[in-house]
Amino acid sequence: MTVAVVVAAGSGVRLGLGVPKALVPVGGRSMLDLALDGVLAAEVDRAVVTAPVAELERVRGLVRARADADRVAVVAGGATRQESVAIALDEVPDDEVVLVHDAARPLTPSALFDLVRAAVVTTGAGVVPALAPADTVKEVDGSAVVATLDRSRLAAVQTPQGFPAGALRAAYASAGTGHTDDASVFAAAGGAVSTVPGDPDAFKITTAWDLRRAEQLLARPVATRTGIGIDVHAVDASRPLRLGGLEWPGEPGLAGHSDADVVCHAIADALLSAGGLGDLGARFGTDRPEEAGRPGVDFVTRTVALLAEAGLAPVSVAVQVVGNRPRIGRRRDEIVALLTAAVGAPVAVAGTTTDGLGLTGRGEGVAAVATALVGPRLP
Repeated sequence: MTVAVVVAAGSGVRLGLGVPKALVPVGGRSMLDLALDGVLAAEVDRAVVTAPVAELERVRGLVRARADADRVAVVAGGATRQESVAIALDEVPDDEVVLVHDAARPLTPSALFDLVRAAVVTTGAGVVPALAPADTVKEVDGSAVVATLDRSRLAAVQTPQGFPAGALRAAYASAGTGHTDDASVFAAAGGAVSTVPGDPDAFKITTAWDLRRAEQLLARPVATRTGIGIDVHAVDASRPLRLGGLEWPGEPGLAGHSDADVVCHAIADALLSAGGLGDLGARFGTDRPEEAGRPGVDFVTRTVALLAEAGLAPVSVAVQVVGNRPRIGRRRDEIVALLTAAVGAPVAVAGTTTDGLGLTGRGEGVAAVATALVGPRLP
């Protein structure tokens, strides 16, 4: 299990806009909301947000408006970053990986969270993303240059910073004051810290110039993306069959936690893949009792909503059903009409068999493979 602590309790004094930094809008959305997109699209099970005490209900309202609100808890932060992280760690079990992230880095890509997480799991130690400084760095005393530092031995450290949760909690319990990041707290307690390559988009918004840079990056054209989704379910003759959003009277059903609609599940997975938003299991998996029996087409529409939140929209989808039964061709037009309406873009549907080979060929299950194309969502 992996938990992200999102630090969002800062005042934002240096930005000078009169509101807590995490609530400052960037391209029409708050920094915190944008930051949570990257966090929750990664291999993160849940997030704990630390909010300014005076803005606690406002932050909770922002979180409640998200489609993935059930994965986010909001707690009141402390007077300093160090206090806020210590408070949030009380919500994280010892045996989990914790990724501590600043909401003031709202454009951090989800891939960086996954990179840090994987390194923590591999090393069992602290891990921070770092970039080599581009400029020559001088040591100064007032206005006087004292020395030129060896740039090859320097690194600019970003977040998320990852740790075994129990070890980080113990480090915070014994920490003195004055630490500016989690790695320094961890190292002061004797913990080992290593680096992974950082990402230029994970920069911290501190000044008005940083804010303009972030807005320009959000306004840049988004390249069209492709994704693939695959789903397979075994036959369960005791259940009704739902496929492509339709009921199929007289056909044996499929076993699954939801309605086992492999067509809709594959489409949702392909859309999530194209949007870089994780996968079906992470979003609507069997560990979520509220998804039991859920119609597959609902997963599709909810995935389209997640894409919209990320500034993306489906362009087209193609899905192929693999199995002996039912015969897709006789109801293809119905499926296409229903799914095109759900996706909001053209959906092509085809069927095939595997010539008696494998699970599907023996009539023991049905599979579906989908590809999706997504692009920028138009205003």
